[in-house]
Amino acid sequence: MSKQVNRRIFLRGLGGAVLAAPFLSSVWERTAKADTTAPAKTFIVMFTHYGCITNDWFPAKTQGELTADDLKPTSLAALAPYAKKLLMPRGIRSMNEWTANMSRGQGNDSHTQIVGSFFTCQPVTPNSNDPFSFEQATKFNAKPVGPSLDHIMAQQLSPQGTPLLLNTAGQNDSAQSAISYSAAETIYRGLNASQAFSSLTGLFQSGEPTSPDTYATMRGKSVIDLVKDDLQTLERFDMSSADKQKLAAWKELLHSTGNVIATAQCNAELGAMLGATAANASKVGGGGLGSDALTTKVSGDLDGADICSAIAALAAACNANPIIFLKYPGNYLFRGLGITMESHSLSHRLDNAGMTGSCLPNAIEWLLKVDQYYAQKFANLVGMLDGIPQGDGATVLDSSVAVWFNEMSDGNAHNLNNAPILQAGSGGGYFKTGQIINVDPASTPAPGSSRSQCANGSGQVNGINQGTGTDPKIANAPINKYFCNIMNAMGVKAGSDGFPAKGGSAEVTHFGYSDKTEEFIGGKGAVAGAKIHNPGGFTELKA
Repeated sequence: MSKQVNRRIFLRGLGGAVLAAPFLSSVWERTAKADTTAPAKTFIVMFTHYGCITNDWFPAKTQGELTADDLKPTSLAALAPYAKKLLMPRGIRSMNEWTANMSRGQGNDSHTQIVGSFFTCQPVTPNSNDPFSFEQATKFNAKPVGPSLDHIMAQQLSPQGTPLLLNTAGQNDSAQSAISYSAAETIYRGLNASQAFSSLTGLFQSGEPTSPDTYATMRGKSVIDLVKDDLQTLERFDMSSADKQKLAAWKELLHSTGNVIATAQCNAELGAMLGATAANASKVGGGGLGSDALTTKVSGDLDGADICSAIAALAAACNANPIIFLKYPGNYLFRGLGITMESHSLSHRLDNAGMTGSCLPNAIEWLLKVDQYYAQKFANLVGMLDGIPQGDGATVLDSSVAVWFNEMSDGNAHNLNNAPILQAGSGGGYFKTGQIINVDPASTPAPGSSRSQCANGSGQVNGINQGTGTDPKIANAPINKYFCNIMNAMGVKAGSDGFPAKGGSAEVTHFGYSDKTEEFIGGKGAVAGAKIHNPGGFTELKA
């Protein structure tokens, strides 16, 4: 990678200028050929649990251009500077919703079946038809009957055949919070920050520190600025007319490519610029920050979660793995945010994990703090990716598909329609950006009803009736289709049946067991005719 950088800046210094000038045409030819190769693409997921306060998370606009002003009044205000590079697909439902009357999914557990099905779009097993049972196998240990999206993609795209799963709090998940499955009923254990960073160091270019000119280009300095003094010195030399013509041609070439930005180098210096260092990773991954690692400052303004994002950004820049999942913990106490109730109970607006009771007085206020914190973490990740040049004015973000997924919509209702999804990056031009796009033509997305209980800090909570959720009649476009979009953007191939298959050559049009959440009731095979009813991706999202 550093050789590409040096070609682009034409070897800073008079000696380099004199040597490069006679061979200008061959240098330019090699650079042009290199630029015809599309930058490596990366799919990066940030996954959080327990939903959000939907009324404040979603912008008022449901369709059209996404602007900074649309985001500033919302919980997503931290992402306003990146509005032009964001895509918000509205109207999506994920699969296997828990309901008290089992009308939209299995009867296992309101979290176990949701997270198990989220990236697999498969039912969980063993099945339960009792939504209120506390039987251990079905409530806490049921697992999906197929692998998850990250592994299906990694089988085709990752040299290792596996994704990079980075657990931000260093926790190993149980079936109640695990999202990554390498095979049916097989939880994939990810890495903590220290382990993930160590896996990258073998890719660093040894003995080739980032040059001053690479730093300059990373800060937006053009090629012509870098060699201007050398050119002026060279012009004062007595030279033949042929050499003058070469110099004039070189200057013209530099002017015409003056905005070409160097590609960042994959080395420890880039890691240090991001905050991804062995020392920082060790503090987070080695438990050095204690139980509040996510919100404890590690380096400057970077907290433990940001260090994990920096490692993910470095992995993307190094092309270490095209499939990267940043997994935030399930139940967590955000003491660093001034919150004294763990996140699971808090999402229920209670001082316990039940579904009915008296409102926790500060519940809405604290939930908004968590939402804003997550939005800031995603903004920091997006900023890191967008700050790493990838050549010709583009950044790592531009060739990435970075998506913030939440386990559910409203955490008290546990509803899966009206999913809060935010994407950054176009995947190398596959997706539209700077847009809010409603992909459910049958309805107009609503902000939800998250403030309908406990809004003034008092009253009663009822999570059983799903009153804080979004009307189940709207925002039901299946998430399976969005996953097809993502796979096609990344270059995953399908077999003749449209399902992703290693060695396939067709476009992906099918993913999962079914794209109707009602067909998950009873588990696999219980509903006759369960299938993908609406194949293909969302054409509305494609550029």
